[in-house]
Amino acid sequence: MTDIVITPANVLPASNAERDQGIAGEAITAGKAIYLAAATNRWMLADSNSATAEARQAKAIALNGASAGQPVAIQKSGDITIGGTLVAGSAYYLSDTPGGICPVADVGSGEYVCLLGLAKSTSVLAIGIQFPGVSL
Repeated sequence: MTDIVITPANVLPASNAERDQGIAGEAITAGKAIYLAAATNRWMLADSNSATAEARQAKAIALNGASAGQPVAIQKSGDITIGGTLVAGSAYYLSDTPGGICPVADVGSGEYVCLLGLAKSTSVLAIGIQFPGVSL
């Protein structure tokens, strides 16, 4: 997979961002796709080919870095300066690298499809998470 390279210090929510917070269940860096683990109520890195069904469906993108047990700010929808280079007008998906974000061309066979959003520019992603529950 070719994930977008994200500079965590450059990840910033826009004024239309739907934000929340929680507790990290593992080490998380800003710009990573995450899900809320039902068993622990902690945020974890999402993964498109995880053996755990809930891990295949990202729910948000982390806005800050956190170690396990520390607070993590999250963004569920709205625009985000993702801290990496995007192709305007392109769709971006959950990667098979935990927390990774990739273009549709890099979603491989056997991975579950989880659309994270569409690029509004070369730096801004409009988050609109969709998970149809199907694999390629």
